[in-house]
Amino acid sequence: MDDNQYMQMALEQARAAGERNEIPIGAVVVCKGRVIARAHNLTETLNDPTAHAEMQAITAATEYLGGKYLTDCTLYVTVEPCPMCAAALAWAQIPRVVYGADDPRRGYSLFSPSLLHPRTKVTKGVLADECSTLMKDFFKARR
Repeated sequence: MDDNQYMQMALEQARAAGERNEIPIGAVVVCKGRVIARAHNLTETLNDPTAHAEMQAITAATEYLGGKYLTDCTLYVTVEPCPMCAAALAWAQIPRVVYGADDPRRGYSLFSPSLLHPRTKVTKGVLADECSTLMKDFFKARR
């Protein structure tokens, strides 16, 4: 599978979030070619401002692997991680992050690109239009 296919899986998670009136962000963690975690935002459902898709995916992936490091994994997420999620990804030592849409208001790169682990490689813009449209449509419907 390639980045586009894994991002499609993250988009499925984002759509599931939107159906629950959560901000439609989805994430998938892949380890050695195998999907080990799928997640989406749960901040409204759990009344927890830290329940972002990335945080949920990190928790599920580390539980699956039985350790706190994701050194053989890639995170696919529909929107650029926020600073909180980027820092958590650094602590998890994830070597690769792939995201779809930029977050010009709250994305980690706005505040400090060094929030990720120094060895983390970032691929951005994968299915960006689809990821961005999902977010725009969600907020447009809420206004």
